[in-house]
Order: sequence, then C-alpha cells, then structure tokens
Amino acid sequence: MRKVELLMPAGNLEKLEYAIRYGADAVYLGVVDFSLRAMRKGSIITLENLNRAVALAHDLGAKAYLTLNIFAFNNDIKLLEENIEKFAQAKPDAVIVSDFGIFNMVKKYMPSSQIHVSTQTNTLNYESVKFWKDLGASRVILARELPIKDIAEIRKQVPDIELECFVHGSQCVSFSGRCLLSDYFTDGERKANHGNCSQPCRWSYKLVEETRPGQYYEIHQDERGSHILSPKDLCLVEYIPQLIEAGVDSLKVEGRTKSLYYVSAVAKTYRAAIDEWMKNPEADLHKYFIELQKVGNRGYTTGFALGENKPDSYSYDISKGLAGSDFLCEFKGEQKDDAYLVKIKNKIHLNDQVEIITPQEMFTTEVIKIQNDEGEELPLGNTNDDVWITFSQAPQDYKYAIARTTGVKTHVS
Repeated sequence: MRKVELLMPAGNLEKLEYAIRYGADAVYLGVVDFSLRAMRKGSIITLENLNRAVALAHDLGAKAYLTLNIFAFNNDIKLLEENIEKFAQAKPDAVIVSDFGIFNMVKKYMPSSQIHVSTQTNTLNYESVKFWKDLGASRVILARELPIKDIAEIRKQVPDIELECFVHGSQCVSFSGRCLLSDYFTDGERKANHGNCSQPCRWSYKLVEETRPGQYYEIHQDERGSHILSPKDLCLVEYIPQLIEAGVDSLKVEGRTKSLYYVSAVAKTYRAAIDEWMKNPEADLHKYFIELQKVGNRGYTTGFALGENKPDSYSYDISKGLAGSDFLCEFKGEQKDDAYLVKIKNKIHLNDQVEIITPQEMFTTEVIKIQNDEGEELPLGNTNDDVWITFSQAPQDYKYAIARTTGVKTHVS
C-alpha cells in the first residue's frame, strides 16, 4: 500500500524533536519575517539556528520543509536577497512558497531544493496544479476549501506531482491567508499575510449605534453568542482512508504556535491512525477522533472535505481552543531512584490519576509521591515548578514523556 507522509508543525527546536519522535515523517518550520506563523518570542527558530533545526530533523530520520510563504512587498524581496544564502546553507528538503517573486528567487539561489506551493495560493483545480508543475514545483499544498472528491479528480488529471492537504487544526474565516481584518483593526501593524495575524475572527463583538456612543449591545444570532466569524477546527482523522485513496501524498497538521503537548499528542494520534489503517483497511478510526478531543480545539468540523461547509462548522460560543485534557507535566529526562524530574504545567496533587504518553506508550497511573530538590515530600506540584514525582507505573522511556489528566472534559464539542 502507498505510504503517506505525516507532516507536523515545528514552532521551535523542542517541538520539532517531539513532533518527529511522536510520529512525524516530516516537519515544516519558518523564521520571523518570511513565514505566515512566525513566532516572535520564546525558543524560536531563527536564521542563527536554522541549520541546527534542519540537521536535527535529518538526524532523526525526518524531512524538514522551510516556509517562505508570505506574499512579498519590495522590501521583503530585498530582505530575502540578503538572507537567501543562509536558507540555502541550511539545506531544507523543500521550500514552501506562495509568491511568484519568491518562487523565482528559490529557483535561482536554491536550485537543489524542491519547491512546494503553499496553500496560500488557494489552489482548487487541476489546471492550477498543472501550472505549478510546469513552473517547476514538486508539490502543491491544496486549498482547505477542496472536497475530497475534487482532490481525487486532481490526482487523476495530474498523476505526476505530490499533493498535500491539511487534515487538522485551526481554519481561517477567509480563503486561507486572504483576510484583511487584522490589517484593518491594527492599522497595518499586524498583517495576516506576514505571520502576525491578530485573529479578529476569534474576537467577541458588540454593536454600538452611532447616536449612542459608549452604549454597547451584544450581537445575538439565534442565541448562539457573538463569535460569528470563528470557524471550528478541522479534524479529518476519520477520513484518512478517503484522503489516501484520493491520492494525497502528505497529511498536514496546522499549529506552529501550539503547545508541545498539542504537537506530541496530535502526532501520536495521527501516526497511530495511519499505521492501523495501513495494516487493516477495515479499522474503525473513530477512537482517534475521541483521542483528539483531549487537545485544545474550538470544536471539530470536517470543513469542506465532504462537500459544502455547513453552518455548524462555526463556533458560536468559544473562540479560544479548550482542551479535553489538561497538560500536567513534561518529563525533564532525569531519574533519581524511582522518582522522575518533571516541569509542572498544571497543578498536580498527590494520589491524582494521570495519563502518561510517550512515543511508544500510553497508560493511566497514580501519583504516589511528590518531592522537591531537597527530598521534602509535598502535597502537590504547582504550575511552573520543577519537582520529583514517583508514579505507581513509570514509562519505559521517560525522556520524552508527558502527562495529562485522564478522560475528556465535556466542554469540548
């Protein structure tokens, strides 16, 4: 059976490593100023550590794709001219582009790199795919607005190019990347197409009547609240068979600004779903949909994959992603007797039942002892503390283990 790639986001070096260890075949990463999801704080990927990031992916047996997918103004082109040699030196497996000028520059200055056409180009038909192929692209990342049946038609018409599509994560209220709301509401300071969208589609709105300044009125839409622009998150884990059979080569997850827990848990779930279906085409993948409710989401939708987008694809009550399970702690890779050093992400109490996941395991266990560095026993571990925890059952390989609460909270759709 044809192998399909699981492509995960890499917002920083740590997330890159966890994404691959938890099942990604490839990662995509970007740097500030040239990427549509450029993180500007924390442990980010920069021009200075880009070589290291790509090399790390390769050392772990995965591919690394560099995103240069802004729509460029003249000053962006000049900045790229100053830095493109550094991108070339990093030797990414492919460069993701949407702008014709950047496309030409990559062909000129990075001739050994494959070119993947970004979803920002909103490619919806086989003639467009043929165009990009004739221009020299090796892969087209299809628009999120495409039904699976249309993807199958594109594959039939253009059999000799790689096709990639999004299967999970946040969606744009506009055609991907074409919304100008952020530009308008921030006086051009936060441009959606330069990696700094303020996401006004997630805001809660009120009305004001111009003769009554300062008097605000809630927007109501059939009593569903005022988040009238906010799409639910995409989740196509149950439709992996149809996507593979339609001819998709790479299944892509959104989320370079998402947490380490999100990247790890989503990669593990999609990896397991893909592998099970490859071994057993009759497998029921619904359990993986339930599993994905444990990570942050605004409710899930199939978007346009099954045809027309439906009204229930929008989240009218929440704008922030809510996780069905809380990320409790990250193992720091140190063991002392039967205790493990962890970084607390959300408060953990003695005797709590927790679920531990690693790249190889997933099981429920109990917290039987919490200690500080001096060996003093504690009743709980507070958020952001480093503590030593003893579990009733410990992971076999704890270096990349994380723990979360058990079950799924009912606030997740």
